[in-house]
Amino acid sequence: MKASHRLLALLVAAIWGVNFVAIELGLRDLPPLVLTALRFVAAAVPLVFLVPRPSARLRYVVAYGLVLGVLKFGALFTALAAGMSAGLASLVLQAQALMSVLLAAAVLGERPARAQVAGVLVGSIGIGLLAIHSGGHASMIGFALTLFAAASWAVANLVMRASGETRPLSLLVWSSLVPPLPLLGLAGVVDGGQAMLDAITGLSWHGLLAVAYVGYVSTLIGFGIWNRLIAQYSIARVAPFSLLVPVFGLSAAWLLLDEPVGPTELAAAATVLAGLALVVRRSAADRNNATDASEGREPEYAPAAAIESSGSR
Repeated sequence: MKASHRLLALLVAAIWGVNFVAIELGLRDLPPLVLTALRFVAAAVPLVFLVPRPSARLRYVVAYGLVLGVLKFGALFTALAAGMSAGLASLVLQAQALMSVLLAAAVLGERPARAQVAGVLVGSIGIGLLAIHSGGHASMIGFALTLFAAASWAVANLVMRASGETRPLSLLVWSSLVPPLPLLGLAGVVDGGQAMLDAITGLSWHGLLAVAYVGYVSTLIGFGIWNRLIAQYSIARVAPFSLLVPVFGLSAAWLLLDEPVGPTELAAAATVLAGLALVVRRSAADRNNATDASEGREPEYAPAAAIESSGSR
């Protein structure tokens, strides 16, 4: 992965780390499913009128919207409202890194290098340390919903990669039209129509800022960059960068919410960074791919979407 793309992946991790603080603020004003629906309304409008339709087939667009919007974020926001702390949620959610690598290997045949697998495992140990240390700050239902959200995110990464999308921003924007109606329907059943209306009409300024952040910054910028990287590289190269999200999330919670950060958190964060270093270093598999390319052989894995769009870049 190019150095500039690594920096972009780090930027995404920082954006998503701060996102948990924004979600906490938004949930003070809105029920979780309503906040999730507004997130995707903001992501879709007005850009859906400005960007071209995705090149991927409609089924991929709908599937991505349902899995990412309804399943992943619906479950995550509900978990936070059910007592899952923001810091712990940012940790447990990163189980998606290992899930994504395993799914990509099983379904797409992407073979991760040994350094990538080792890096994910080391980073997962760091997250596990933080989860054990913070284990008393989550309800059982909140923990289960966050794990479900992690699995849904892994499936969304798989859908994105399998779609062969050449315009990742288009897929993100157009798929954002899918979640609002199912989410609002579920919210109507869970919270009641009047409660939904009262929450939306009584939205405070910090609630509006939270919706703007989770909709525009976290979704459009964060997932826009993320999807472009997944389209260009293998999932095994990109997904492990999310292991840094808890590091930024804990830092943001410490700075903005006065949540304490102790020696255990610092040690676990260092372990996560060590795991990431294994993932991003130039591995033997990378060198073999470079040699294969120079000799005219097909590399170990090929960025399908990037190849399809190479003529237009």
